[in-house]
Amino acid sequence: VQLQASGGGLVQAGGSLRLSCAASGSLFNINVMGWYRQTPGKQRELVAAIASGSNTNYADSVKGRFTISGDNAKNTMYLQMNNLKPEDTGVYYCNARRVVAGSHYDFWGQGTLVTVSS
Repeated sequence: VQLQASGGGLVQAGGSLRLSCAASGSLFNINVMGWYRQTPGKQRELVAAIASGSNTNYADSVKGRFTISGDNAKNTMYLQMNNLKPEDTGVYYCNARRVVAGSHYDFWGQGTLVTVSS
């Protein structure tokens, strides 16, 4: 599985960005896809995830501001980020998880930098 993230950039607080993650390769049994954020000195944290059947999950800090979605025809996942805050700054990684027989395997994109200025 190859993941190509794009859409990061510099934006002022209150602005919006849309991240995209294009997936290719063997997508068989990819059950969950998500966006993670990493900032210096901190562990990578889950921002939003979408599972088969379109169930979604969000970090409390982004609920009501971010929306995760997917386009199965294009094998692409999106993260619409509105009302951005400086604390949203970080490198955003897209993730695809394959769950097989009780085990899971994670695939990661290269990351895209989001910088929110105050």
